[in-house]
Amino acid sequence: MGRVLLALGLAGIAAPAAWALPTFNEVRADYRPSDTLVLSREGEVLQRLRTDATVRRGQWVPLAEVSPALRTALLLSEDKRFYEHSGVDWRAVSAAAWGNLWNQRTRGASTLTMQLAGLLDGDWRQGAGGRSVVQKLGQTVAAQVLERRWRKDQVLEAYLNLVPFRGEIVGIDALSRTLFGKAAHGLDEREAAVAAALVRAPNARPALVAQRACGVLREMQKPVVPSCDALDLFTTAALQRRAFDGADGVAPHFARYLLRQPVAAQPVPSDAPAADAAPARRERVTSTLSAPLQRFAVQTLHQHLRELRGRSVEDGAVVVLDNATGEVLAWVGSSGALSQAGEVDGVLAPRQPGSTLKPFLYAQAFAEQRLTAASLVEDSSAHIPTASGLYIPQNYDRQFKGWVSARTALAASLNVPAVRTLVMVSPDAFFRQLRALGLPLRESGDYFGYSLALGSAEVPLLHLANAYRALANGGRYGPVAVTPVQRGAGVPRAATPAAPAMDPRAAFLVGDILSDGNARARTFGTDSVLATRFWTAVKTGTSKDMRDNWALGWSRRYTVGVWVGNASGAPMHDVSGTSGAAPVWAEIMGWLHRAGAGVRSRPPAPPEGLVQAAVRFGPEPGGARLIESARQEWFIAGTQQPLFAIDNVAEQPMKTLASGPNRSNPAASAPEDGLQAPSPRILSPAPGTIVALDPDIPPDRQRLQFAATPAQPQAHAGLRWRIDGRVQGRGAQWAWLPWPGRHRVELLDGGGQVLDTISLEVRGAGLKK
Repeated sequence: MGRVLLALGLAGIAAPAAWALPTFNEVRADYRPSDTLVLSREGEVLQRLRTDATVRRGQWVPLAEVSPALRTALLLSEDKRFYEHSGVDWRAVSAAAWGNLWNQRTRGASTLTMQLAGLLDGDWRQGAGGRSVVQKLGQTVAAQVLERRWRKDQVLEAYLNLVPFRGEIVGIDALSRTLFGKAAHGLDEREAAVAAALVRAPNARPALVAQRACGVLREMQKPVVPSCDALDLFTTAALQRRAFDGADGVAPHFARYLLRQPVAAQPVPSDAPAADAAPARRERVTSTLSAPLQRFAVQTLHQHLRELRGRSVEDGAVVVLDNATGEVLAWVGSSGALSQAGEVDGVLAPRQPGSTLKPFLYAQAFAEQRLTAASLVEDSSAHIPTASGLYIPQNYDRQFKGWVSARTALAASLNVPAVRTLVMVSPDAFFRQLRALGLPLRESGDYFGYSLALGSAEVPLLHLANAYRALANGGRYGPVAVTPVQRGAGVPRAATPAAPAMDPRAAFLVGDILSDGNARARTFGTDSVLATRFWTAVKTGTSKDMRDNWALGWSRRYTVGVWVGNASGAPMHDVSGTSGAAPVWAEIMGWLHRAGAGVRSRPPAPPEGLVQAAVRFGPEPGGARLIESARQEWFIAGTQQPLFAIDNVAEQPMKTLASGPNRSNPAASAPEDGLQAPSPRILSPAPGTIVALDPDIPPDRQRLQFAATPAQPQAHAGLRWRIDGRVQGRGAQWAWLPWPGRHRVELLDGGGQVLDTISLEVRGAGLKK
């Protein structure tokens, strides 16, 4: 009688806790997989990313999506009368008690419902020394409470999703994907038997698991090998498999970045990527990415990088932004399996941007009315005094174009005019402009000096593309968004309103220049990959020693940024501005504006305060050819003028007194005025010239101009140019396609006599100084 009263007392103690068990819907709502699914704006799964390293738990699997074989195997193994009892199998309890009385081993009396009660409430969970009497009684009461509140299918579904199977693996989704590499609905009888055997002994040796699985198969009346040898091998292999990777999808870098953001999805800060925020434990997160665009961007980048593998290029990154909202529509952080550093996110990694900073510099010069698009800037040797000595900027090919307009200087990406422009603006003022556009420059303008015009600072692709987006938006800067922004009255609105960061008139001028195919024809030609069939503005860039290659540009609706290079910092070989990042940029832009997509890109309307006027250019100094052809040009109102020319520049004619006949060319006759015309000499290039091939310009457009000194026409007849012992060209002027090395150049007359000799050096990609 005392024992009965004790049992009733203990049951009374356990009852309140049992009645506090959650409902099925509460359990389902509180379930958190160890992975988070990142969804596209269309609702497609883009990326699965593990966010809980303490456990391996998959997605919640409805009972209808669980293999019938597994349901059968589990009930045969753990609870044969599951659909008959009301939470407690009293027949099994009686059998267990009788066995304990006679010291006989019997099957446990714990039902699936009782086990689920232990999974839901730690008070009923079995410890290292087994369950206490109170725990057993509490579990019994809790199981009956569950059966009254829950349906049988809910009990079975929750159990399958919460039961530990082996090691860190919890739930049927994680088990089936990890050990068998498939979803739970695809498990066959053999796999189901192994899974059911693991419930009884999660960490048992493979041989014991196989033995128990063999018994389950026999109960299922499935034919098996009597010795179970084949099942033993299968079980051993399955328990060693880890097919459930920590990440799976087409946007791994974006997913990691997204899940670092606060749950409220704050926009990207302007000074640095947010990398320290705690990961949010979310089961599904809807992002701004477009699934079709993301897949196309991944495929395009991988295909192009495969084509460049022979040129020492293995990494790349792509980002696509919506101009109006700042939403990130595509984010490709690396080339994946093609890279040895696939975990490095090229969208966030700081890299030298090369010439891609020049548009912001010229925009500032236009806004401050230091230059107009038609202003003439000299592309010639410059010696600029600085605190640390003379700064002598050079074009890559060590050749100078003379006087050019600012439009040509920017579109053709000439270095020396850009440095001269920075001298006008000042490095500190340019630094402040770049910071206003969201570029996270850590040092001051004085730290970078005049090299800032050529991209000596390091910036991430994401921030650089967003700065180009500001150009597309008339100089208004706003942060990007990685979760969908609000839409009102059918019109998308940015998560954070954009603020003026640049004169809208200057932004329009830069866009007009970068969309001008004729202006960049001098460098890239009129039929380059940069020429799209719809309106776009684009700028390429290459960093020092060809370590980074960029293409950034925008249409009316989208901004696309592409980087290619090597995450290790190794230089590329023979990669120009039109063969590196530009083809990827062009293909993505073309896909965004493909026929039938309904997205058109027309030139933007000029903002208020701009006027268009006809301009003419004067002749080149010392020549009759015009500096540039006449055209219609845009001006900030009040800065226009009809003529741009260079005054007070003259070239003196060369005459040399001769005391005797021309011994190097006896056939030359003396002029009638008694002055003998000098024999031709090499005017350019100068002796000792060093030519560095520009990686941002197609090779066939980097010919080196050879010229002989002026003389009588008959003196130029038959002139030939011999390089390294072989005649390569003829005439007083000749354009040579250089190749790397040290070369001896000789000027020959018609008879093969050497008139003049110089030496020069050509440095190409990867050629050390």
